[in-house]
Amino acid sequence: MVIDGAKGVESQTRKLFEVCRLRDLPILTFCNKMDRESRDTFDIIDEIQQNLAIDVTPASWPIGMGADFIGCYDLINDRLELMDRADRNKRGESVVLDGLDDPRMEAHIPAAQLEQLREEVAMARELLPPLDVKSVLEGHLSPIWFGSAINSFGVKELMDGIAAYAPAPQVLRAEKRQVAPEESKVTGFVFKVQANMDPKHRDRVAFVRLASGHFERGMKLLHVRSKKQMAVANPVLFLAADREVTEEAWAGDIIGIPNHGQLRIGDALTEGEALRFTGIPSFAPELLQACRAGDPLKAKHLDKALLQFAEEGAAKVFKPAFGSGFVVGVVGQLQFEVLASRIEMEYGLPVRFEPTQFTSARWVRGTQSAVEAFAAANKQHMATDSDGDPVFMTRLQWDIDRVARDYTDVKLTADSDQGNAGLTRTRDGGIHGRDG
Repeated sequence: MVIDGAKGVESQTRKLFEVCRLRDLPILTFCNKMDRESRDTFDIIDEIQQNLAIDVTPASWPIGMGADFIGCYDLINDRLELMDRADRNKRGESVVLDGLDDPRMEAHIPAAQLEQLREEVAMARELLPPLDVKSVLEGHLSPIWFGSAINSFGVKELMDGIAAYAPAPQVLRAEKRQVAPEESKVTGFVFKVQANMDPKHRDRVAFVRLASGHFERGMKLLHVRSKKQMAVANPVLFLAADREVTEEAWAGDIIGIPNHGQLRIGDALTEGEALRFTGIPSFAPELLQACRAGDPLKAKHLDKALLQFAEEGAAKVFKPAFGSGFVVGVVGQLQFEVLASRIEMEYGLPVRFEPTQFTSARWVRGTQSAVEAFAAANKQHMATDSDGDPVFMTRLQWDIDRVARDYTDVKLTADSDQGNAGLTRTRDGGIHGRDG
């Protein structure tokens, strides 16, 4: 979990944290941008604990902030890590010490900063829980590292922490049973689709998380949704922007499968079993805006671009029953800017996002006849999503209350995936709706 040292816990962080809490996933935290003006270290830790209901323990402690940030003290290894300001890609000095009282500290840290460091670390050790591996694995305690990613500072310590504290692949839930990583047959599911990763080739890569088995290049796997066999000839492994064809992979690995649109988020691949993995997150959109092409003659290109982003899971795209154009739903305002930039860069199509009368979207569930009757009576509010499913567009909470009162044979859900729609696990293990 990456936290901005100045902004703290942001709305999209909370959304993603819901997914992690639902699965009791371990959380390792990195507080970034300490080389800029940041908030007090204790304030950052307190906000994480209060907003996300998880205990936090420092794995490192920052020395200064902003222009005065010189590095961190590694509390796990009793090591002083200093930042190299002259070359951000060069690793700074690392000094192994005998604790914070080691007199060698004085040669590396100005006296005022050293005194503050000793005081703050003494307070942190008194007030915050110690690092307990069992609590980390259970998702109750998060170690936090501090650094500056743009300067490559603190990242190595974080990666070492991931290697030390991350769990082995876990049992995953499917519709009819649980899938254990030690099972011999290959199973996996698509959790992300990314188009145009290589702009020269207009490629489209589906990221598959292997849940079990030993995958080998060239294997034929059942694409469960289409019930068709699929030969995986060129699976790739990624390291940042670099990719390489891989000959094999195991449970817990993530492979990329280049394809032409056959694979979508949530699809399962198996050696023959008709599995459907459950609990794959799909966030309800909280901001809705109409999307218009700068050049009306290129509207068809916009249709293609928006449907591509809907398949990627980057946004929800709705086609209203009345009027032209699309309504795009996202979780955070920044996503509109990202979408506009990608559409212009990948399709050469400038677009603009405009306010719309609608404030939320709800998927309509029920028997076919009930849904059809509801849609016919509420045409001004109806739309379809990228999969063709009916969606009720709302302007006020009153619209939702009216449907609940007048149409008892249909149900409105805030998520296209009914498996975990609107649910989040609290610290005591209870399940509560997002609306409380």
